Amino acid sequence: MEITDKKRILIVDDSFYMRTMLKNMLLDAGYDVVGEAPDGKTALQMAKDKIPDLVTLDVILPDNTGLDVLKGIKQDNPDIKVVIVSAVGQEVIMNEAAEYGALHYIIKPFSEDKVLEALNNAFKED
Repeated sequence: MEITDKKRILIVDDSFYMRTMLKNMLLDAGYDVVGEAPDGKTALQMAKDKIPDLVTLDVILPDNTGLDVLKGIKQDNPDIKVVIVSAVGQEVIMNEAAEYGALHYIIKPFSEDKVLEALNNAFKED
């Protein structure tokens, strides 16, 4: 994969451990991690500034819900793909996320294979 083909990803999670784990996983898989956001406000700003190809988004954030952030990202730039990565696996939230434009919903704890498969599938859904 050429460097110009590297997909740019923004990681949004309030857990430093989770962001680090995802970042290492994505870098190892050849993705370009353009930023990490610990909260919704930072996530929305970084999505505007960095215009990633994809955002991995937690549902529970200290200042916002991931669903509000999802709506904000899609409103600002509908082309940004969003994959939810959350410990919350309630069907209502999963359905709402899909309604607002999330392509996949990964429930924590997850395997590296599950994450990479979801991202690969999201990139195929152009």
